[in-house]
Amino acid sequence: MRIVIHGFGRIGRVILRQILTTPDHADIEVVAVNDLAAPETCAYLFKYDSVFGPLPGGASYADGDLLAGGRAIPILTGVKMSDLPLDGVDLLLDCTGATKDRASVDSALAAGARAVLISGPSDIADITIVKGANENEVGDCSVVSNASCTTNAVAPLLRDLDTRFGLIQGHMTTIHCYTGSQPMVDAPRGPDLARNRAGAVSMVPTTTSAAKLVDRVLPDLAGRVTGAAVRVPAISVSAVDLVVRLSTPPTSPADALRELADANPVVGLVEDACVSVDLRGRTESLVIAPNETLETGDQLRIFGWYDNEWGFSARMLDVARMMHKRGK
Repeated sequence: MRIVIHGFGRIGRVILRQILTTPDHADIEVVAVNDLAAPETCAYLFKYDSVFGPLPGGASYADGDLLAGGRAIPILTGVKMSDLPLDGVDLLLDCTGATKDRASVDSALAAGARAVLISGPSDIADITIVKGANENEVGDCSVVSNASCTTNAVAPLLRDLDTRFGLIQGHMTTIHCYTGSQPMVDAPRGPDLARNRAGAVSMVPTTTSAAKLVDRVLPDLAGRVTGAAVRVPAISVSAVDLVVRLSTPPTSPADALRELADANPVVGLVEDACVSVDLRGRTESLVIAPNETLETGDQLRIFGWYDNEWGFSARMLDVARMMHKRGK
């Protein structure tokens, strides 16, 4: 599979790190990387990472190439989608988080990319796909959104709960680490006033797109799940705190969750008493902690962790392979 990574921020870098350090991805050819930052800066931020540590084997920049993992990958600066080297490319991974117009994406398809996978919620995509929830619906769509990290965490769980026990309603709170959308010191960033406060100092109540995206990914559950978020002063790994009412509650909820995780490849388990840092680098979309399960009357509380960078990037590569395979 031949890909181009457009946008070399947190997700773009983690995707490339997984490609270079995971033997199962050795067959992926990275034709080019494109970003707004200077290539020397991109190489430095790829070599040293405050979350995942130094890249094994290091990285450097020389003569227009990012040198890492025994590869020389052309690294471009500020190139428009339509001008990227896309002829014969199987997939353009748009990891910019900034593409809002369909014309730009269509120009990439016209330039030779067979398909585009967007690393986040997108209203211009043909479809939003979450592995473990609705991946069978990808069809021949040429522009696909990989939803959000939180949607990837909660949608497979909600689908399985509804299938097995009948979901009456639910409310999800994501306890989410701070991201680049928040300032490190109080500064104007947008209409959500709380999100203008220093992200590494306070817990910040805010919204999440996950509830809306669940309706999009699982339309049968539309209107049955609400969601909210609290951004917390942690640099990586987030959590889902889900409260649901089920038509036929399981006799032993914790055991039922263990069975659910065993049956779903994107859902994991953690039985120990863990904190967020212990889940760093887990590739699952959600790692359920069954010992945190609580029952109150007809309500069931479910708690799970997710590495919002590493797990989401793993799903990007899974969906990319799915899109590539359908063309063979």
